[in-house]
Amino acid sequence: MKKYIPVIFVLALIKFIIQWIGNHNYGFHRDELLHLSVSEHLAWGFMEFPPFIAFIGKLSYWLFDYHILGVRLFSTLAGVGILILCCLMAKELGGKFRAVLLAGICVLAFIPFYRNHTLFQPVAFDQLFWVLGFYFLIKFVNSKNKKFLILLGITLGFGLLNKYTILVWALGIFVGLVFYNKARLFKNKWLYISGIITLLMFLPNIIWQFQNDFPLLRHMERLNESQLEGISLWSFILDQLEITPPFILFLCGFIGLFFSKKLREFKFLGISCLVIFATMWFMGAKTYYIFPLYPVLFSAGAVFLESLFVKRPNLVYVIAGSVLLPMIYFIPEATPILPIDAFVEYRSLEEENGRIELTGDYADMFGWEEQAKLVDSVYNTLNAIEKDNCVLWAENYGEAGALKILGKQYNLPNPISRHGSFWTWGFGNKNAKVWISLGNEEPAVDYVFEDVELVKIITHKYAIGEEHDIPLYICRNPKVDIEAWWKAYEPYIFD
Repeated sequence: MKKYIPVIFVLALIKFIIQWIGNHNYGFHRDELLHLSVSEHLAWGFMEFPPFIAFIGKLSYWLFDYHILGVRLFSTLAGVGILILCCLMAKELGGKFRAVLLAGICVLAFIPFYRNHTLFQPVAFDQLFWVLGFYFLIKFVNSKNKKFLILLGITLGFGLLNKYTILVWALGIFVGLVFYNKARLFKNKWLYISGIITLLMFLPNIIWQFQNDFPLLRHMERLNESQLEGISLWSFILDQLEITPPFILFLCGFIGLFFSKKLREFKFLGISCLVIFATMWFMGAKTYYIFPLYPVLFSAGAVFLESLFVKRPNLVYVIAGSVLLPMIYFIPEATPILPIDAFVEYRSLEEENGRIELTGDYADMFGWEEQAKLVDSVYNTLNAIEKDNCVLWAENYGEAGALKILGKQYNLPNPISRHGSFWTWGFGNKNAKVWISLGNEEPAVDYVFEDVELVKIITHKYAIGEEHDIPLYICRNPKVDIEAWWKAYEPYIFD
Protein backbone atom coordinates (compact mmCIF):
# COMPACT_ATOMS: atom_id res chain seq x y z
CA MET A 1 0.00 0.00 0.00
CA LYS A 2 2.90 2.38 0.72
CA LYS A 3 3.72 2.88 -2.94
CA TYR A 4 0.16 4.03 -3.67
CA ILE A 5 -0.08 6.59 -0.86
CA PRO A 6 1.88 9.38 -2.64
CA VAL A 7 -0.24 9.30 -5.81
CA ILE A 8 -3.50 9.11 -3.86
CA PHE A 9 -2.38 11.96 -1.61
CA VAL A 10 -1.44 14.20 -4.57
CA LEU A 11 -4.74 13.55 -6.37
CA ALA A 12 -6.72 14.15 -3.18
CA LEU A 13 -4.78 17.37 -2.52
CA ILE A 14 -5.52 18.65 -6.03
CA LYS A 15 -9.20 17.90 -5.55
CA PHE A 16 -9.22 19.64 -2.16
CA ILE A 17 -7.45 22.77 -3.44
CA ILE A 18 -9.79 23.21 -6.41
CA GLN A 19 -12.85 22.80 -4.20
CA TRP A 20 -11.44 25.10 -1.51
CA ILE A 21 -10.86 27.88 -4.04
CA GLY A 22 -14.42 27.53 -5.30
CA ASN A 23 -15.94 27.36 -1.82
CA HIS A 24 -15.23 30.93 -0.79
CA ASN A 25 -16.44 32.73 -3.91
CA TYR A 26 -19.97 34.15 -4.25
CA GLY A 27 -22.38 33.45 -1.39
CA PHE A 28 -24.60 30.76 0.07
CA HIS A 29 -26.92 28.87 -2.26
CA ARG A 30 -30.63 28.92 -1.37
CA ASP A 31 -30.55 25.18 -0.56
CA GLU A 32 -27.62 25.68 1.79
CA LEU A 33 -29.61 28.31 3.68
CA LEU A 34 -32.44 25.81 4.10
CA HIS A 35 -30.09 23.08 5.33
CA LEU A 36 -28.54 25.41 7.88
CA SER A 37 -32.00 26.57 8.95
CA VAL A 38 -33.18 23.04 9.72
CA SER A 39 -30.03 22.51 11.78
CA GLU A 40 -31.56 24.94 14.29
CA HIS A 41 -34.64 22.70 14.60
CA LEU A 42 -33.03 19.27 15.04
CA ALA A 43 -35.49 16.41 14.57
CA TRP A 44 -35.52 12.89 13.14
CA GLY A 45 -36.90 14.16 9.87
CA PHE A 46 -37.96 17.17 7.87
CA MET A 47 -40.57 17.83 5.24
CA GLU A 48 -38.05 17.76 2.38
CA PHE A 49 -35.37 15.27 3.49
CA PRO A 50 -34.08 13.01 6.31
CA PRO A 51 -32.15 14.45 9.28
CA PHE A 52 -28.48 13.80 8.49
CA ILE A 53 -27.83 17.14 6.77
CA ALA A 54 -29.24 18.97 9.79
CA PHE A 55 -26.86 17.19 12.17
CA ILE A 56 -23.90 18.07 9.94
CA GLY A 57 -25.17 21.65 9.80
CA LYS A 58 -25.25 21.79 13.59
CA LEU A 59 -21.72 20.39 13.75
CA SER A 60 -20.61 23.03 11.26
CA TYR A 61 -22.18 25.75 13.40
CA TRP A 62 -20.40 24.51 16.54
CA LEU A 63 -17.03 24.42 14.77
CA PHE A 64 -17.18 27.35 12.35
CA ASP A 65 -20.31 29.33 13.15
CA TYR A 66 -21.95 30.06 9.76
CA HIS A 67 -18.76 30.81 7.85
CA ILE A 68 -19.20 29.68 4.26
CA LEU A 69 -15.79 27.96 4.07
CA GLY A 70 -16.52 26.00 7.22
CA VAL A 71 -19.99 24.98 6.07
CA ARG A 72 -18.81 23.82 2.66
CA LEU A 73 -15.78 22.02 4.09
CA PHE A 74 -17.93 18.97 4.86
CA SER A 75 -19.09 18.53 1.26
CA THR A 76 -15.52 19.02 0.08
CA LEU A 77 -14.24 16.36 2.47
CA ALA A 78 -16.95 14.01 1.21
CA GLY A 79 -15.70 14.63 -2.33
CA VAL A 80 -12.08 14.04 -1.36
CA GLY A 81 -13.18 10.86 0.40
CA ILE A 82 -14.86 9.67 -2.79
CA LEU A 83 -11.65 10.16 -4.76
CA ILE A 84 -9.62 8.26 -2.18
CA LEU A 85 -12.17 5.43 -2.10
CA CYS A 86 -12.15 5.26 -5.89
CA CYS A 87 -8.40 4.76 -5.85
CA LEU A 88 -8.65 2.18 -3.07
CA MET A 89 -11.34 0.27 -4.95
CA ALA A 90 -9.07 0.09 -7.99
CA LYS A 91 -6.40 -1.50 -5.80
CA GLU A 92 -8.90 -3.92 -4.21
CA LEU A 93 -10.15 -4.93 -7.65
CA GLY A 94 -6.63 -6.05 -8.52
CA GLY A 95 -5.25 -2.89 -10.06
CA LYS A 96 -1.72 -1.64 -9.68
CA PHE A 97 -0.17 1.83 -9.80
CA ARG A 98 -1.50 2.86 -13.21
CA ALA A 99 -5.01 1.69 -12.44
CA VAL A 100 -5.02 3.57 -9.13
CA LEU A 101 -3.79 6.71 -10.88
CA LEU A 102 -6.34 6.43 -13.71
CA ALA A 103 -9.20 5.86 -11.27
CA GLY A 104 -8.30 9.01 -9.33
CA ILE A 105 -7.84 11.01 -12.54
CA CYS A 106 -11.36 10.02 -13.60
CA VAL A 107 -12.81 11.54 -10.42
CA LEU A 108 -10.81 14.74 -11.03
CA ALA A 109 -12.14 14.83 -14.60
CA PHE A 110 -15.77 14.24 -13.64
CA ILE A 111 -17.04 17.82 -13.80
CA PRO A 112 -20.43 17.33 -12.03
CA PHE A 113 -18.62 16.27 -8.86
CA TYR A 114 -17.15 19.77 -8.50
CA ARG A 115 -20.64 21.20 -8.21
CA ASN A 116 -21.82 18.39 -5.91
CA HIS A 117 -18.81 18.79 -3.61
CA THR A 118 -19.06 22.56 -3.37
CA LEU A 119 -22.60 23.00 -2.09
CA PHE A 120 -23.69 21.99 1.41
CA GLN A 121 -26.36 19.53 0.30
CA PRO A 122 -27.26 15.88 0.96
CA VAL A 123 -26.01 14.97 -2.54
CA ALA A 124 -22.31 14.93 -1.59
CA PHE A 125 -22.92 12.68 1.41
CA ASP A 126 -25.27 10.45 -0.61
CA GLN A 127 -22.48 9.87 -3.11
CA LEU A 128 -20.02 9.18 -0.31
CA PHE A 129 -22.26 6.56 1.31
CA TRP A 130 -22.87 4.79 -2.02
CA VAL A 131 -19.15 4.64 -2.77
CA LEU A 132 -18.28 3.62 0.79
CA GLY A 133 -20.85 0.85 0.57
CA PHE A 134 -19.31 -0.46 -2.66
CA TYR A 135 -15.87 -0.32 -1.05
CA PHE A 136 -16.92 -2.35 1.99
CA LEU A 137 -18.60 -4.91 -0.26
CA ILE A 138 -15.45 -5.31 -2.32
CA LYS A 139 -13.38 -5.60 0.88
CA PHE A 140 -15.70 -8.34 2.10
CA VAL A 141 -15.35 -10.30 -1.14
CA ASN A 142 -11.56 -10.11 -0.88
CA SER A 143 -11.26 -10.83 2.83
CA LYS A 144 -14.48 -12.69 3.77
CA ASN A 145 -14.24 -10.71 7.02
CA LYS A 146 -17.69 -10.24 8.57
CA LYS A 147 -16.78 -6.79 9.90
CA PHE A 148 -17.15 -5.40 6.38
CA LEU A 149 -20.74 -6.63 6.27
CA ILE A 150 -21.39 -4.79 9.54
CA LEU A 151 -19.76 -1.66 8.15
CA LEU A 152 -21.91 -2.07 5.05
CA GLY A 153 -25.04 -2.06 7.19
CA ILE A 154 -23.90 0.99 9.16
CA THR A 155 -23.15 2.82 5.90
CA LEU A 156 -26.60 2.03 4.54
CA GLY A 157 -28.12 3.23 7.82
CA PHE A 158 -26.39 6.60 7.56
CA GLY A 159 -27.28 6.73 3.88
CA LEU A 160 -30.99 6.32 4.63
CA LEU A 161 -30.78 9.08 7.23
CA ASN A 162 -29.31 11.30 4.51
CA LYS A 163 -31.24 10.59 1.29
CA TYR A 164 -33.90 8.03 0.50
CA THR A 165 -32.57 7.35 -3.02
CA ILE A 166 -30.00 5.02 -1.49
CA LEU A 167 -32.84 2.47 -1.36
CA VAL A 168 -32.31 2.04 -5.10
CA TRP A 169 -28.64 1.35 -4.39
CA ALA A 170 -29.70 -1.26 -1.81
CA LEU A 171 -32.03 -2.88 -4.37
CA GLY A 172 -29.19 -3.09 -6.88
CA ILE A 173 -26.84 -4.63 -4.32
CA PHE A 174 -29.49 -7.17 -3.31
CA VAL A 175 -30.01 -8.29 -6.91
CA GLY A 176 -26.28 -8.35 -7.59
CA LEU A 177 -25.57 -10.56 -4.59
CA VAL A 178 -27.97 -13.17 -5.98
CA PHE A 179 -25.33 -13.72 -8.68
CA TYR A 180 -22.36 -13.73 -6.31
CA ASN A 181 -21.03 -17.13 -5.26
CA LYS A 182 -24.38 -18.77 -6.12
CA ALA A 183 -26.19 -16.50 -3.64
CA ARG A 184 -24.48 -18.22 -0.69
CA LEU A 185 -24.07 -14.91 1.08
CA PHE A 186 -27.79 -15.01 1.85
CA LYS A 187 -27.06 -17.94 4.17
CA ASN A 188 -24.62 -15.80 6.17
CA LYS A 189 -26.18 -14.62 9.43
CA TRP A 190 -23.95 -11.54 9.47
CA LEU A 191 -25.72 -10.19 6.40
CA TYR A 192 -28.97 -10.21 8.35
CA ILE A 193 -27.35 -8.75 11.46
CA SER A 194 -26.09 -5.99 9.19
CA GLY A 195 -29.65 -5.46 7.92
CA ILE A 196 -30.98 -5.24 11.48
CA ILE A 197 -28.39 -2.57 12.28
CA THR A 198 -29.54 -0.61 9.24
CA LEU A 199 -33.17 -0.89 10.31
CA LEU A 200 -32.44 0.21 13.88
CA MET A 201 -30.53 3.25 12.62
CA PHE A 202 -33.31 4.19 10.22
CA LEU A 203 -36.19 3.44 12.60
CA PRO A 204 -36.37 6.92 14.21
CA ASN A 205 -36.95 8.50 10.81
CA ILE A 206 -39.63 5.92 9.96
CA ILE A 207 -41.41 6.75 13.21
CA TRP A 208 -41.11 10.48 12.42
CA GLN A 209 -42.67 9.89 9.00
CA PHE A 210 -45.59 8.03 10.63
CA GLN A 211 -46.08 10.82 13.16
CA ASN A 212 -46.13 13.47 10.44
CA ASP A 213 -48.40 11.69 7.93
CA PHE A 214 -45.55 10.79 5.57
CA PRO A 215 -44.56 14.17 4.11
CA LEU A 216 -42.07 12.23 1.99
CA LEU A 217 -44.91 11.01 -0.21
CA ARG A 218 -46.37 14.48 -0.66
CA HIS A 219 -42.97 15.94 -1.41
CA MET A 220 -42.20 13.24 -3.98
CA GLU A 221 -45.57 13.78 -5.63
CA ARG A 222 -44.92 17.50 -5.92
CA LEU A 223 -41.34 16.91 -7.07
CA ASN A 224 -42.60 14.57 -9.77
CA GLU A 225 -45.10 17.18 -10.98
CA SER A 226 -42.70 20.11 -10.96
CA GLN A 227 -39.32 18.63 -11.89
CA LEU A 228 -39.29 14.95 -12.82
CA GLU A 229 -42.30 14.85 -15.13
CA GLY A 230 -40.47 16.74 -17.87
CA ILE A 231 -37.43 14.41 -17.89
CA SER A 232 -37.57 12.04 -20.87
CA LEU A 233 -36.08 8.57 -20.78
CA TRP A 234 -33.64 9.39 -23.55
CA SER A 235 -32.50 12.67 -22.06
CA PHE A 236 -31.38 10.67 -19.00
CA ILE A 237 -29.03 8.74 -21.30
CA LEU A 238 -27.97 11.69 -23.45
CA ASP A 239 -27.10 13.78 -20.39
CA GLN A 240 -24.41 11.24 -19.54
CA LEU A 241 -22.77 11.85 -22.93
CA GLU A 242 -22.14 15.51 -22.08
CA ILE A 243 -19.23 14.32 -19.96
CA THR A 244 -17.84 12.12 -22.73
CA PRO A 245 -14.24 11.27 -21.64
CA PRO A 246 -15.22 10.11 -18.12
CA PHE A 247 -18.33 8.42 -19.56
CA ILE A 248 -16.11 6.26 -21.76
CA LEU A 249 -14.33 5.03 -18.61
CA PHE A 250 -17.78 4.48 -17.06
CA LEU A 251 -18.61 2.17 -19.98
CA CYS A 252 -15.22 0.49 -19.71
CA GLY A 253 -16.11 -0.32 -16.12
CA PHE A 254 -19.24 -2.15 -17.25
CA ILE A 255 -17.30 -4.01 -19.96
CA GLY A 256 -14.59 -5.01 -17.51
CA LEU A 257 -17.00 -6.25 -14.84
CA PHE A 258 -18.92 -8.38 -17.33
CA PHE A 259 -16.17 -9.65 -19.63
CA SER A 260 -12.73 -9.31 -18.02
CA LYS A 261 -11.21 -12.45 -16.52
CA LYS A 262 -9.37 -10.28 -13.99
CA LEU A 263 -12.68 -8.97 -12.66
CA ARG A 264 -14.64 -12.22 -12.98
CA GLU A 265 -15.28 -12.46 -9.23
CA PHE A 266 -16.86 -9.00 -9.23
CA LYS A 267 -19.32 -9.53 -12.06
CA PHE A 268 -22.11 -9.12 -9.52
CA LEU A 269 -21.07 -5.47 -9.12
CA GLY A 270 -21.75 -4.93 -12.82
CA ILE A 271 -25.19 -6.49 -12.37
CA SER A 272 -25.84 -4.26 -9.35
CA CYS A 273 -24.85 -1.14 -11.29
CA LEU A 274 -26.97 -2.19 -14.25
CA VAL A 275 -30.02 -2.70 -12.01
CA ILE A 276 -29.48 0.69 -10.33
CA PHE A 277 -29.01 2.47 -13.66
CA ALA A 278 -32.09 0.83 -15.19
CA THR A 279 -34.23 1.54 -12.12
CA MET A 280 -33.29 5.21 -12.07
CA TRP A 281 -33.84 5.43 -15.81
CA PHE A 282 -37.34 3.98 -15.73
CA MET A 283 -38.24 6.07 -12.66
CA GLY A 284 -37.47 9.20 -14.69
CA ALA A 285 -34.87 10.24 -12.13
CA LYS A 286 -32.64 13.27 -12.48
CA THR A 287 -29.32 12.61 -14.17
CA TYR A 288 -27.24 13.23 -11.06
CA TYR A 289 -29.04 10.49 -9.13
CA ILE A 290 -26.72 7.89 -10.69
CA PHE A 291 -23.48 9.83 -10.34
CA PRO A 292 -22.53 7.75 -7.27
CA LEU A 293 -22.15 4.79 -9.65
CA TYR A 294 -19.32 6.45 -11.52
CA PRO A 295 -16.49 5.93 -8.98
CA VAL A 296 -16.91 2.16 -8.73
CA LEU A 297 -17.14 1.89 -12.51
CA PHE A 298 -14.16 4.22 -12.90
CA SER A 299 -12.22 1.82 -10.68
CA ALA A 300 -13.30 -1.24 -12.62
CA GLY A 301 -12.63 0.52 -15.93
CA ALA A 302 -9.14 1.54 -14.82
CA VAL A 303 -8.30 -2.03 -13.78
CA PHE A 304 -9.69 -3.39 -17.04
CA LEU A 305 -7.67 -0.97 -19.18
CA GLU A 306 -4.50 -1.59 -17.17
CA SER A 307 -4.85 -5.33 -17.80
CA LEU A 308 -5.78 -4.74 -21.45
CA PHE A 309 -2.60 -2.74 -22.10
CA VAL A 310 -0.30 -4.80 -19.92
CA LYS A 311 2.21 -5.01 -22.77
CA ARG A 312 1.97 -1.28 -23.52
CA PRO A 313 1.50 0.17 -20.03
CA ASN A 314 2.32 3.75 -21.00
CA LEU A 315 -0.95 3.87 -22.94
CA VAL A 316 -2.70 4.06 -19.56
CA TYR A 317 -0.97 7.42 -18.96
CA VAL A 318 -2.11 8.58 -22.39
CA ILE A 319 -5.67 7.60 -21.53
CA ALA A 320 -5.45 9.41 -18.19
CA GLY A 321 -4.30 12.59 -19.94
CA SER A 322 -7.00 12.22 -22.59
CA VAL A 323 -9.65 11.95 -19.88
CA LEU A 324 -8.47 14.85 -17.73
CA LEU A 325 -7.09 17.52 -20.05
CA PRO A 326 -10.24 18.21 -22.13
CA MET A 327 -12.28 18.61 -18.94
CA ILE A 328 -10.08 21.18 -17.15
CA TYR A 329 -11.58 24.04 -19.16
CA PHE A 330 -15.07 23.26 -17.80
CA ILE A 331 -14.21 23.26 -14.08
CA PRO A 332 -15.22 26.95 -13.59
CA GLU A 333 -18.72 26.04 -14.79
CA ALA A 334 -19.16 23.63 -11.90
CA THR A 335 -17.46 25.36 -8.97
CA PRO A 336 -16.90 29.12 -8.70
CA ILE A 337 -13.12 29.23 -8.81
CA LEU A 338 -13.36 32.43 -10.88
CA PRO A 339 -14.45 35.77 -9.40
CA ILE A 340 -17.78 36.83 -10.87
CA ASP A 341 -16.31 39.35 -13.33
CA ALA A 342 -13.85 36.77 -14.61
CA PHE A 343 -16.62 34.17 -14.87
CA VAL A 344 -18.79 36.55 -16.93
CA GLU A 345 -15.86 37.04 -19.29
CA TYR A 346 -15.10 33.29 -19.35
CA ARG A 347 -18.69 32.53 -20.40
CA SER A 348 -18.93 35.58 -22.70
CA LEU A 349 -22.11 36.66 -20.92
CA GLU A 350 -23.64 39.97 -21.89
CA GLU A 351 -25.53 42.42 -19.74
CA GLU A 352 -29.11 43.10 -20.78
CA ASN A 353 -31.41 45.56 -19.04
CA GLY A 354 -29.01 45.76 -16.12
CA ARG A 355 -28.97 41.98 -15.69
CA ILE A 356 -26.55 39.18 -16.42
CA GLU A 357 -28.11 35.75 -16.56
CA LEU A 358 -25.98 33.17 -14.79
CA THR A 359 -26.53 29.44 -14.58
CA GLY A 360 -29.15 28.40 -12.03
CA ASP A 361 -26.76 27.33 -9.27
CA TYR A 362 -24.54 30.40 -9.54
CA ALA A 363 -27.50 32.76 -9.79
CA ASP A 364 -28.88 31.18 -6.62
CA MET A 365 -25.75 32.30 -4.76
CA PHE A 366 -26.50 35.99 -5.20
CA GLY A 367 -28.93 38.41 -3.60
CA TRP A 368 -29.40 36.87 -0.17
CA GLU A 369 -27.03 39.15 1.73
CA GLU A 370 -28.65 42.21 0.14
CA GLN A 371 -32.11 40.98 1.12
CA ALA A 372 -31.10 40.48 4.75
CA LYS A 373 -29.42 43.88 4.88
CA LEU A 374 -32.44 45.64 3.40
CA VAL A 375 -34.87 43.93 5.80
CA ASP A 376 -32.60 44.99 8.66
CA SER A 377 -32.71 48.60 7.49
CA VAL A 378 -36.53 48.50 7.47
CA TYR A 379 -36.67 46.70 10.82
CA ASN A 380 -34.54 49.44 12.39
CA THR A 381 -37.03 52.11 11.35
CA LEU A 382 -39.50 50.59 13.84
CA ASN A 383 -39.79 51.82 17.40
CA ALA A 384 -38.99 49.56 20.35
CA ILE A 385 -42.59 48.39 20.86
CA GLU A 386 -43.01 47.56 17.17
CA LYS A 387 -39.72 45.66 17.11
CA ASP A 388 -40.94 43.51 20.00
CA ASN A 389 -44.13 42.78 18.06
CA CYS A 390 -42.78 42.31 14.55
CA VAL A 391 -42.94 39.27 12.26
CA LEU A 392 -40.65 38.77 9.26
CA TRP A 393 -42.65 36.89 6.61
CA ALA A 394 -40.68 35.46 3.67
CA GLU A 395 -42.27 33.96 0.59
CA ASN A 396 -39.93 30.99 0.01
CA TYR A 397 -37.35 28.97 1.90
CA GLY A 398 -34.44 30.78 0.26
CA GLU A 399 -35.60 34.18 1.47
CA ALA A 400 -36.54 32.76 4.87
CA GLY A 401 -33.16 31.04 5.12
CA ALA A 402 -31.38 34.26 4.27
CA LEU A 403 -33.19 36.11 7.06
CA LYS A 404 -32.66 33.26 9.52
CA ILE A 405 -28.97 32.56 8.85
CA LEU A 406 -27.55 35.77 7.39
CA GLY A 407 -29.90 37.83 9.53
CA LYS A 408 -28.09 36.70 12.67
CA GLN A 409 -25.36 39.27 12.10
CA TYR A 410 -28.07 41.94 12.27
CA ASN A 411 -29.88 40.37 15.26
CA LEU A 412 -33.06 40.01 13.21
CA PRO A 413 -35.90 37.95 14.71
CA ASN A 414 -36.47 34.49 13.27
CA PRO A 415 -38.53 34.67 10.07
CA ILE A 416 -41.61 32.69 9.16
CA SER A 417 -42.51 31.18 5.80
CA ARG A 418 -45.23 28.92 4.53
CA HIS A 419 -42.76 26.99 2.37
CA GLY A 420 -41.74 23.42 3.28
CA SER A 421 -40.22 22.84 6.69
CA PHE A 422 -40.56 26.51 7.59
CA TRP A 423 -44.33 25.99 7.66
CA THR A 424 -43.93 23.37 10.40
CA TRP A 425 -42.15 25.89 12.62
CA GLY A 426 -45.24 28.05 12.82
CA PHE A 427 -46.44 31.59 12.29
CA GLY A 428 -44.72 33.25 15.22
CA ASN A 429 -46.67 35.99 16.98
CA LYS A 430 -50.19 36.02 15.54
CA ASN A 431 -50.88 39.27 17.43
CA ALA A 432 -47.88 41.07 15.93
CA LYS A 433 -48.54 44.72 15.16
CA VAL A 434 -46.09 44.92 12.23
CA TRP A 435 -45.21 42.39 9.56
CA ILE A 436 -42.29 42.88 7.16
CA SER A 437 -43.05 40.90 4.02
CA LEU A 438 -40.20 39.76 1.74
CA GLY A 439 -41.00 38.32 -1.68
CA ASN A 440 -44.76 37.93 -1.22
CA GLU A 441 -46.69 39.48 -4.10
CA GLU A 442 -49.31 42.18 -3.67
CA PRO A 443 -52.40 39.88 -3.83
CA ALA A 444 -50.96 37.71 -1.05
CA VAL A 445 -50.31 40.58 1.36
CA ASP A 446 -53.56 42.37 0.47
CA TYR A 447 -55.48 39.21 1.35
CA VAL A 448 -54.04 39.18 4.87
CA PHE A 449 -53.65 42.86 5.85
CA GLU A 450 -55.67 46.03 5.87
CA ASP A 451 -52.66 48.35 5.62
CA VAL A 452 -49.92 47.52 3.13
CA GLU A 453 -47.02 49.80 2.24
CA LEU A 454 -44.56 48.97 -0.54
CA VAL A 455 -41.06 49.83 0.63
CA LYS A 456 -38.95 48.72 -2.32
CA ILE A 457 -38.79 46.43 -5.32
CA ILE A 458 -35.56 44.47 -4.85
CA THR A 459 -33.40 43.91 -7.91
CA HIS A 460 -30.06 42.23 -8.39
CA LYS A 461 -27.73 42.06 -11.34
CA TYR A 462 -26.80 38.40 -10.90
CA ALA A 463 -29.59 36.84 -8.80
CA ILE A 464 -31.86 34.16 -10.23
CA GLY A 465 -35.04 35.45 -11.86
CA GLU A 466 -37.19 34.32 -8.94
CA GLU A 467 -35.26 36.71 -6.66
CA HIS A 468 -35.23 39.66 -9.04
CA ASP A 469 -37.94 42.34 -8.91
CA ILE A 470 -39.34 41.04 -5.63
CA PRO A 471 -41.36 43.33 -3.34
CA LEU A 472 -40.65 44.33 0.24
CA TYR A 473 -43.72 45.47 2.21
CA ILE A 474 -44.53 46.75 5.67
CA CYS A 475 -47.92 45.38 6.67
CA ARG A 476 -50.26 46.18 9.56
CA ASN A 477 -53.72 45.22 10.86
CA PRO A 478 -54.35 41.59 9.82
CA LYS A 479 -57.89 41.06 8.54
CA VAL A 480 -57.83 37.25 8.68
CA ASP A 481 -57.42 34.77 11.49
CA ILE A 482 -53.67 34.15 11.27
CA GLU A 483 -53.81 30.67 12.78
CA ALA A 484 -56.58 29.50 10.44
CA TRP A 485 -54.86 31.12 7.45
CA TRP A 486 -51.65 29.33 8.30
CA LYS A 487 -53.27 25.94 8.76
CA ALA A 488 -55.25 26.22 5.53
CA TYR A 489 -52.02 26.48 3.56
CA GLU A 490 -50.76 23.01 4.51
CA PRO A 491 -51.70 21.37 1.17
CA TYR A 492 -49.59 23.94 -0.71
CA ILE A 493 -46.36 24.03 1.31
CA PHE A 494 -44.37 22.33 -1.47
CA ASP A 495 -45.61 24.66 -4.22
